[in-house]
Amino acid sequence: MPHYHSLGNIPHKRHTQFRKPDGTLYAEQLFSTEGFSSNYSLLYHLYAPTGIIRTEEPVDVSPKAASDNILKHRSFMGFKITPEADYLKSRKVVLFNNDVHITLAGPKKGLTGNVFYKNADTDEVIFVHEGTGTLKTQYGQLTFSYGDYVVIPRGTIYQIEFDTEDNRLFIIESFSPITFPKRYLSKYGQLLEHSPICERDIRQPENLQTIDEKGEFLVQVKKKGLLYPIWYGSHPFDVVGWDGCEYPYIVSIHDFEPITGRVHQPPPVHQTFDAHNFVICSFVPRLYDYHPMSVPAPYNHSNIDSDEVLYYVDGDFMSRKHVERGMITLHPAGIPHGPHPGTVEKSIGAKETKELAVMVDTFHPLKMSVDAVGIEDDRYISSWIE
Repeated sequence: MPHYHSLGNIPHKRHTQFRKPDGTLYAEQLFSTEGFSSNYSLLYHLYAPTGIIRTEEPVDVSPKAASDNILKHRSFMGFKITPEADYLKSRKVVLFNNDVHITLAGPKKGLTGNVFYKNADTDEVIFVHEGTGTLKTQYGQLTFSYGDYVVIPRGTIYQIEFDTEDNRLFIIESFSPITFPKRYLSKYGQLLEHSPICERDIRQPENLQTIDEKGEFLVQVKKKGLLYPIWYGSHPFDVVGWDGCEYPYIVSIHDFEPITGRVHQPPPVHQTFDAHNFVICSFVPRLYDYHPMSVPAPYNHSNIDSDEVLYYVDGDFMSRKHVERGMITLHPAGIPHGPHPGTVEKSIGAKETKELAVMVDTFHPLKMSVDAVGIEDDRYISSWIE
């Protein structure tokens, strides 16, 4: 949850007359969550945001489950997802349940011109593994680069531009609001002293550009697994000003301050974001445990009530062998997992780790999609054998 922010021109009081230089009214829009009972922002448009001129038949983009439901540890080579020119077509869901979709993408191009996207189902957390560019929204712009978590609330109309064709994204689509963990927030919403991030780490939209343009503008709206082409008669980015607490923002994984201790700390210390029935964690470079008899490698553990997904970004991982950038591991609830043979003894005496990874722990089982089948490493299940 970001904090109050404002850009552009707004009236002194909400829901009051706010007029253009020619005397006509700006169109006020409430962008709210949980039926007016949670965070919201107020946007002021040149034209009413309801000006639909035509619609087209939707396209089914829902993930398709693979037939293989065998309970086992799995590994997927994420960079084997074939890059595609179209941003939306490049997005491939690999793991999913009713709470979250975990998606890989290698877009060569973004969304520009008169084409826009709105995810009406989920909040999106786009982790930028490779590439730089700009997210353009009704709230202003956000520039992103390697290691950024780009958090986009559901219902946000956006375009995304990349500086080159070499882009790799790890996208987490949440069917509940993405927030910061409650244990790091005061009862008034401020990030507390023991939080691994603070407000200074939150990058808010800037460079609000009001576009006064009539014509035909395509907003691809995703709802319930269908992509609806909806055409509007005015440019979506016609906002002259807005304020509130619901808007896209960025937090960099490089700004996450790790929590360490004398002995090995459990995975919740790495938590960065919270959601309903799953969490997002950041594994970053950090000093190892400093008890004289400590064992830095993680202990074997059973995920009794959660599936663990780890997306490997960069660096060396002391608990795993044969790790590649963009690799995903899935350790499902029901069977224990832990460090590979030889890595525990090897970790003793080590002082620090340079690993960088994103973890998603879900509290309901994940399904593997058909898009995941072609990038799975079938040898991973036997990687614990001596």
